[in-house]
Amino acid sequence: MSADAAAAPCCVTYFAPYLAPYFAPTSRWLAATDPRTGGALDLAQLDACAVERDVRTETGKPLRFVDSREAARMAPRLAYERIVGETGCVPTRMQGDGMLHDWLNALAWLAFPRSKARLNAVHAHGLRASGGGTALAGRTHVPHDNARAPVAARRGRARDVATLLDESGAVFVCGNERLRQAFVERDWKTLFVRQRADFSRDVRVVVFGHAAYEKLLAPYKSICAHALVLVPPAPFDDSRTFVDAVDTALADLLRIERIAQLPLHPLPLLGVPGWCAANEDAVWYDDESVFRRRRPRRSQRIGRMAAGAGRTVAAAQAVEEGPDSTGQDAG
Repeated sequence: MSADAAAAPCCVTYFAPYLAPYFAPTSRWLAATDPRTGGALDLAQLDACAVERDVRTETGKPLRFVDSREAARMAPRLAYERIVGETGCVPTRMQGDGMLHDWLNALAWLAFPRSKARLNAVHAHGLRASGGGTALAGRTHVPHDNARAPVAARRGRARDVATLLDESGAVFVCGNERLRQAFVERDWKTLFVRQRADFSRDVRVVVFGHAAYEKLLAPYKSICAHALVLVPPAPFDDSRTFVDAVDTALADLLRIERIAQLPLHPLPLLGVPGWCAANEDAVWYDDESVFRRRRPRRSQRIGRMAAGAGRTVAAAQAVEEGPDSTGQDAG
């Protein structure tokens, strides 16, 4: 299949996204807060939901969603993440470009308050440590980074992982070692076809990233998440209790001293059984532009090259492939 075909809208769409299984963590608020009919976000409604959930930053600030133009006036020299962490105010575009993205960011805060607060703390810590965290004045949408600082001064592995998870993250919740291994090795036919019944029983995929949710409003085959593997922290009961347990366990993984070492794995979301009617046919998984096999580790490639040249390699440290920092689709 061509890249254009992989990016084409999926043959099955959900006219009301709250009916789609991948929106389950946000379904409690999705329909009531959907801004598409009126063309604008109701920030007071989102604030009421945040109060009900008692959503707070890691510094204890109650979370509120504020018009991004107001946020720019409130703190014209602070970067986005520092505004959130230091004031509890989340700059939010109420209309136009970015409205849907920021709406789904708000829903992610409601669904995963601990993990979102932890990611914000990781960013704020990185900005302070690098001496960054100020933003260009005069912007109506507060940028997510210090636009003037050198790249090396404003980013790092911890913040890169935090950004990937925040935008396109998912959690692969599984207690079955065989299925976890198939997932990590990108053995898609074993995971989704040969072990399909076991997958449906033993695995839950929880979408976390708000950019992933935005893509799923109009789903297409090649949507790919960056996923963490998690042993089930609670029974699979499809209730708020399970999602809250995942949020608590995920927040623990995202501690500042651990996050940079977390392995992220590609997960083509419309390969998940039950998430697209078309994937009931095993032919769906023959598309190698989407369901890509894992490339050999660097040490394995070096070993083969050396052997082919008649040399031997006494030892080579296995180096895992790093996550795709571009956030592009397909596994």
